[in-house]
Amino acid sequence: MTRSILILGGTADARILAGRLAEESGYRILLSMAGRTLSPVEQPVPMRSGGFGGAGGLADFIRAENFDILVDATHPYAAKISANAIEAAGLAKVPLVVLSRPAWQRQPGDRWREVDSVEQAVTALGSEGRRAFLALGRQELLPFEAAPQHNYLIRSVDPVEPPLKLPHARYITARGPFALDDEIRMLEENRIETVVSKNSGGSASYGKIEAARRLRLPVIMIDRPRQRNDASLDGATVTDIAAALTAIHHQLSLLEKRGE
Repeated sequence: MTRSILILGGTADARILAGRLAEESGYRILLSMAGRTLSPVEQPVPMRSGGFGGAGGLADFIRAENFDILVDATHPYAAKISANAIEAAGLAKVPLVVLSRPAWQRQPGDRWREVDSVEQAVTALGSEGRRAFLALGRQELLPFEAAPQHNYLIRSVDPVEPPLKLPHARYITARGPFALDDEIRMLEENRIETVVSKNSGGSASYGKIEAARRLRLPVIMIDRPRQRNDASLDGATVTDIAAALTAIHHQLSLLEKRGE
């Protein structure tokens, strides 16, 4: 029997995991993307783009397409999608494996101010004009229009369209990973005084955090959303690709033993 795996993706980890699974014979794999990135990286397996219509729609899709296992490898800040995955796996009665890379931890020399939201990050910049580097998704930038006194350098994967209603904003479109030396040079050349970042974890975008430490710059760090837990869920939460592969193989072996 050919086993079918639905991966909720959008991260580099999801792409690598899908590629590793594709190297093994006998799986039907579909990688689903939210569709927020205009030009997504080429994927190693078939993919779809767009939402499902909530947890119920995702569960219906799993049942209609006869998927055996659901993998949540979405961005750590995609809290709604992850909550829907938990509920949908329960409704569709399929095991769920969650790949959630660990958050960055404060290191000696880091000057972090941790906040809970983008709106709190705007407030944390203060009333006095500063040169701020915003390393956030383009959908999360609108709250900064409430603080036009700052001079912003904004980096995103896709162009910010329309541009923000700000008198002092420059835009960079780039996709990681970003090298440490390049990040240091960018911060220095733009005379950045504060970095605003989400705690995404992983290595691809950590360069700006290490660069800020080297330059002794403060970082306004937007904490991850609190994740919903369901101890009764038939699945596992893992922190790296190797563990995700092990968990997927384990769940599929349990299906084989049960004769499902």
